[in-house]
Amino acid sequence: MTDFYDDLETRSSDRREAEQFAALPAHLHHAKDAAPYFRQLLAGIDPASIHDRNALATLPVTRKSDMIALQQAHPPFGGLAAVEIGRLARVFASPGPIHDPEPHGVDPWRSARALFAAGFRGGDLAHNCFAYHLTPAGSMFETGAHALGCTVIPAGTGNTEMQAQVVASLKPRGYIGTPDFLKIILEKGDALGLDVSSIRIAAVSGGPYLPDARAFYEARGLDVYQSYGTADLGIVAYETRARSGLVVNEGCIVEIVRPGTGDPVPDGEVGEVVVTIFNPAYPLIRFATGDLSAVLPGTSPCGRTNMRLKGWMGRADQTTKVKGMFVHPSQVAEVLRRHPQLGRARLVVGRQDASDTMTLRCEAEESGEGLAAAVRETLASVTKLKGTVEFVAPASLPNDGKVIDDTRG
Repeated sequence: MTDFYDDLETRSSDRREAEQFAALPAHLHHAKDAAPYFRQLLAGIDPASIHDRNALATLPVTRKSDMIALQQAHPPFGGLAAVEIGRLARVFASPGPIHDPEPHGVDPWRSARALFAAGFRGGDLAHNCFAYHLTPAGSMFETGAHALGCTVIPAGTGNTEMQAQVVASLKPRGYIGTPDFLKIILEKGDALGLDVSSIRIAAVSGGPYLPDARAFYEARGLDVYQSYGTADLGIVAYETRARSGLVVNEGCIVEIVRPGTGDPVPDGEVGEVVVTIFNPAYPLIRFATGDLSAVLPGTSPCGRTNMRLKGWMGRADQTTKVKGMFVHPSQVAEVLRRHPQLGRARLVVGRQDASDTMTLRCEAEESGEGLAAAVRETLASVTKLKGTVEFVAPASLPNDGKVIDDTRG
């Protein structure tokens, strides 16, 4: 039994980078030609000039948080789709609502690699407990399972007693679904005196994999693996037997940027996950997910050579209201842009004497009242709110991706 889905997973990092960026210009040309949104967004940009990560970082980001407004203005997909709706396999409506297209083809959401890394193989029977109605997760993993040659039980969500009965009667080897629902099914089976021990492997996503669930599965001898993805992008990264971060999926270019900007941060620093996918039907380019993560150094001990992420580390959209006005991470980034002698910064929002307060804590090699006054003036100009400025030593702010820290409780 091979350890890898294909040779792409073990090619050298240099080769992967070269091949992806050799293919990117044609993909950008396609997006500009076929998708009205990208025709406007990338106007004046020569796709042939986007040949490495530094060049990619000059392109504007498209934020998931803007998708509802974009799709309402230009239904059904905000102008981001590169094919007509009648040429798609399925159309979904995620909460918002946000409409998500699924193209025809084998494994369109790139879930097969995550399932393979979790131990699924051709001929396995998989109990798929992701929702099949309106949201794409059920189809996302079913198409990947079919690409591997698995047979799928389209179990969906809810109806726990029947789920346990189906497991006992059909005896699937693998479970696909949220981390907590498998525990509920197994406990229901135990309570009903059913044999649900056929499930030995699981691929989980769509929620936090908490320590109590992990301990429960380990006690039963189950191999459970996480993956990270979104309804727009499909599977972005997945866990392997190394249990050492999440390996970025082939077919994705992942960047970690400072929240509120499109500027990449150094490896190891927590920032927002931005993804470019090579999906000709839905060519999302520099798609800012709103999720926080960080790059792990080196490559996975499992032998896969792609970039690794630490996993989901919170939300990047830390917008909050101060004195009735919204303050955004992008505004903190603008203050830093105007004062390049500063390092990282964190806006601490508090409460004193029944009034909101703001303190901008800035990393700086040197400080003084002159610089503090200038930064205060910029902060007021950008946010239309007054705040204080506090200087701290370089690299002393926590590496957790927080740009705005609302301490008001």
